[in-house]
Amino acid sequence: MTLPRARLVALIVAGAFFMEFLDGTVIATALPAMAHDFGVATVSLSIGISAYLLTLAVFIPVSGWVADRFGTRSVFVSAIVVFTAASALCGICDSLWPFVAARVLQGIGGAMMVPVGRLAVLRSTEKRDLVGAIALLTWPALAAPVVGPVVGGFLTTYASWRWIFYINVPIGLVTIGLARAFMPNLIATQRRSFDLPGFLLSGAALAIFMEGLEVAGEGDTPWQLAVGLLAVGLVLGFAAVRHAQRAAAPMLDLWALKVPTFAATLTSGSIFRLTISAAPFLLPLMFQVGFGLDAFRSGLLVLATFLGNLGMKTVSTPILRRWGFRNVGLVTGVLAALLLLACAALYPSTPLSVTVLVLFAGGLARSMQFTVLSTLAFADMPPARMSGASSLASVTQQMAMGMGVAVGALGLHLAAALRGGGAPELVDFHVAFVLVGLLTLAGLPTFIRMPVTAGAEVSGHRA
Repeated sequence: MTLPRARLVALIVAGAFFMEFLDGTVIATALPAMAHDFGVATVSLSIGISAYLLTLAVFIPVSGWVADRFGTRSVFVSAIVVFTAASALCGICDSLWPFVAARVLQGIGGAMMVPVGRLAVLRSTEKRDLVGAIALLTWPALAAPVVGPVVGGFLTTYASWRWIFYINVPIGLVTIGLARAFMPNLIATQRRSFDLPGFLLSGAALAIFMEGLEVAGEGDTPWQLAVGLLAVGLVLGFAAVRHAQRAAAPMLDLWALKVPTFAATLTSGSIFRLTISAAPFLLPLMFQVGFGLDAFRSGLLVLATFLGNLGMKTVSTPILRRWGFRNVGLVTGVLAALLLLACAALYPSTPLSVTVLVLFAGGLARSMQFTVLSTLAFADMPPARMSGASSLASVTQQMAMGMGVAVGALGLHLAAALRGGGAPELVDFHVAFVLVGLLTLAGLPTFIRMPVTAGAEVSGHRA
C-alpha cells in the first residue's frame, strides 16, 4: 500500500479513536445536569461510567479473534455503527437504567473499535512508515482527556448535556463512509476456534480488577472492598494467564511477549500510560479546587497541554530517525517526570506564562514518549502475530488508564489523611503530582537496558 493511502487509513482510525476517547471524558462534566433530568443523585450516575469501562474490559480480548474471522474493515465499521447508534440512544434517554443499557452497548462498540482499528493500521502500513501512522493514532488518547472537559462543559452550559452524545452521530457517519471507501478488509489466513474459557476468565478478571481500581479511587468506600476486588481480579488473571499458556488457540495470545521490544514497552508503557491518565485528572481539579478557577477557565488553561501534544506530532518522525527509540525514550521519559514534578511547584501566584509553559512542555514530552512506546511495541512484531499483540496491548492500555485515575485519586486521599483529613487542598495536589512524577521514573530502566538499535527498521536510525 502506498504511503498516502496508509496515512489515510490511519487518519480514519484516529478519527474514530478521538470520538471514543472524547466520549469517555466529556461525560464527567455533564453528570449534575443529567442527574437533574433523570431525577437521581449525581453519584448514582457513576454507574453509567462504570458500566462502559467494565464492558470495554470484558470485550477487548475478543476483538482480535473477531477481526481475524470477519475482517478488519467489516468489524471496524460494525463497531462504529454500534457505538454511534448507542450514542444516539444515550442522548434520548430520560431515566437511569435505559442510559446504563445504552452505555453497555457503547462499550461493546468501543471495545471492538480501538484494537481492530489499530490492527487495520498495523497490517496496512509498511514498517518504514509506521512511526508517522502511530503518531496519528496516539494524539486522540492524549488530546481527548484535555479537550473533553472543555467541550463537555461548553455543551452542557450553552446547549444540553444530550449534545455530548449527539455529536458522535455525524462523526460516526463520516467515519463509516470513509472506512468503507478506503480501508482494506484484511482477514487472517488461518482461523482459530473461539476460546470460551479464556474469554470468560479474562473478561471476569479484567472487569473485577477494573471495578476494584474504581472503588479504590473513590475514597468513601471501605478499603477492604477495594482490596478484595483487586485480589479476586488478580487470582482470576493468574488463572487466565495459565489457561493462555496451555490452550492451543487462546483468546489472549501471550506469544507477543516473546518479542523483546513488545515486552519491554508493555511494562514501561503501562507505567507511563498510568501517569498520563493521572495528569488530566489532577490538573483541572487542582486549578479549580486549589487555584479557585471556574471549570471553563480551568479547561482553557489545560489546553496548553493539548497544544504541546499536537506540536510534537509534526516532528516525531525526524527526531526518532536522528536519535532512535532508545535515546528518545530515555530523554523524554526523564523530561516527562520532571515536568510532572514541576506541577507540584505551581501556585495561584505563579505567573500565567510560567504555568502555561510547564503545561505545554509537559504535553510535548508526554506526546513524544507516547509515540515511542506505541510504535516500538509493534516494530519487531511478525505480521501473523499482529492481531494477538494488538488485543494484548489494548487490554494493558485500558488497565493502565484506569489505574492512572485511581492512583491520582489515591494520592489525594493519602495526602489529605496525612494532614488530618478534610476536603482536598492545594498541598494535597502537590503531593499527588510528586507521587505521579516519581512513578514515571520507574519505567526508565527499560530504556537503559534497551540496545541503541532497537526498532531501527521502523525508525530508520543507525547507531
